[in-house]
Amino acid sequence: MSDFSLTPFDQITSSIPAVSPFQAMWNQAEELLLATHPDGFEVEQIGRLAFEGLPESEKAAALDELFYTYWAATLADRQTRAMQDGGAA
Repeated sequence: MSDFSLTPFDQITSSIPAVSPFQAMWNQAEELLLATHPDGFEVEQIGRLAFEGLPESEKAAALDELFYTYWAATLADRQTRAMQDGGAA
């Protein structure tokens, strides 16, 4: 048995997902574009604003996050196509 126990604060906050700096900037950029371009905008505009707003020290991690997300979406797409074609991924 461990001597480590969570405080009530830790118990509450442990279920809250961590938000990366890129996710935070993405959310901020999306809110800005929704407010300033009510007729619509391209998703790339959100990404560019978010990336440009990051400090240089966070940009490499943001690119890693983008690459991982793209790869995960590619794999999910392959699995979906394989299932639609009647086979396994």
